[in-house]
Amino acid sequence: MSEQAYQPPKVWKWETPNGGEFASINRPIAGPTHDKVLPVGKHPLQLYSLATPNGVKVNIMLEELLAQGHEGAEYDAWLIRIGDGDQFGSGFVEVNPNSKIPALMDRSGETPVRVFESGSILLYLAEKFGAFLPKEFKARTEALNWLFWQMGSAPYVGGGFGHFYAYAPEKFEYPINRFTMETKRQLDVLNRHLAENTYMAGDEYSIADIAIYPWYGGLVEGRNYDAGEFLAVHEYKNVQRWAANIAERPAVKRGRMVNRTFGELSEQLHERHDASDFELRTQDKIGTDD
Repeated sequence: MSEQAYQPPKVWKWETPNGGEFASINRPIAGPTHDKVLPVGKHPLQLYSLATPNGVKVNIMLEELLAQGHEGAEYDAWLIRIGDGDQFGSGFVEVNPNSKIPALMDRSGETPVRVFESGSILLYLAEKFGAFLPKEFKARTEALNWLFWQMGSAPYVGGGFGHFYAYAPEKFEYPINRFTMETKRQLDVLNRHLAENTYMAGDEYSIADIAIYPWYGGLVEGRNYDAGEFLAVHEYKNVQRWAANIAERPAVKRGRMVNRTFGELSEQLHERHDASDFELRTQDKIGTDD
């Protein structure tokens, strides 16, 4: 299919609306658009997020820490509706000047510590609690290799493949082919690695798995972008085995529910302030989908 060539202007100018599902919140400048103080709950950790693949990582990590008995990992999870522009409120921008979820405030010490970017949050929590990061130097390095692999690779999946396949206002062959090729290449990287490893860093479940699962597990499970058939995810048997193993972990099941605003109401826990919320405060229990 031929496409009309686009000739870029000498100087790009922001002309709104620019089209697409997220046109209303995309802009070429940083900083807050409105004043809004973030809520603060009773727990040491305050999480401000949404259950996107990036957001789910931290939810899972916190639930895994609690499952291990780390009481200091108790947290309040506050819903940030990115479609409504909550991430541009002044309070959120103070926690993350990049206006992206997830963002975390650690209030366990005398001075609150802000932590932003999902990989940084995972590493921060792993080091704070001494969990889900191998102690042995070589294995630790391998876990960090894969953690940072995810940070560098997933934007091609989300901002590349996901955008042009699922969200762009028009379908164009070139970008879909370009980013489908890259997404399948990345799945093949994982598939080859997991042919010889139970988890990303060997036999030990780590923050590398927690980071990678929401993106690539979601792909092979057919959840992300409804693209399982298009990507022929059945080809990646080792990734499917690994993803199915992680999906059965109770903490993963709970983490996927936190700050979730889509899917079955019984799987949506818009805010999490206590472990009992999973039983008592899902959207089917409180009788609203707001």
